[in-house]
Amino acid sequence: MPLLLLIRHGLTETTGKRLTGQAPGIHLSDRGREQAAKLVERLRPVRLSALYASSLERCLETAEPLARDRGLDVRAMDELMDIHYGDWTGRSIRQVARNSLWRSVLLTPSTARFPGGESFVEVQARAVGAMERIVAAHPRGAVAVFTHADPVRLLLAHFGGFHLDTFERLVVQPASVSAVLADGTVPKIIRINDTGSLADLARPTRPRRGRKKVGG
Repeated sequence: MPLLLLIRHGLTETTGKRLTGQAPGIHLSDRGREQAAKLVERLRPVRLSALYASSLERCLETAEPLARDRGLDVRAMDELMDIHYGDWTGRSIRQVARNSLWRSVLLTPSTARFPGGESFVEVQARAVGAMERIVAAHPRGAVAVFTHADPVRLLLAHFGGFHLDTFERLVVQPASVSAVLADGTVPKIIRINDTGSLADLARPTRPRRGRKKVGG
């Protein structure tokens, strides 16, 4: 079964301040680039089969140091993009917090749709579809998937069997890693919002078959 590493992109200058969604041209901050560089060492123990990323710059930039280190290409997928905020794109969180829709976003997100944009139901469906294609292409090994906070949380809700209305209770920080063993029968969430060592995610290698040694 494949190990899916769901990685939120590193910090940008707008993280936690504005709803950037699918707006292009949002790049990592200096701190975000540091976080991307540290991911290389954090993931050193894990043998990766492939790298996938949202096609937005901040995710591609987070994946690039790891891609260079492993000699792997980053495969961009539009389905891994952040939610489309529509008319709210670029607004500050302080602005939208005064709108009655924001209460629905926090308490009953399964009913919420951003004006001129997407619903959380649609985002979850496209993110799950992307995971199904990735798992089909890589039935074994570990795959790193670089995406955004809401897709990560919506995927964790899906794999954990949680109602979509509970996904806002999950926290995934910039450059955090969440890990899912994508067993086709019962997926297993083995890590959420990890920002430290990932050494225990390394899978043991099978010993080579050969002549058995005798004695000590």
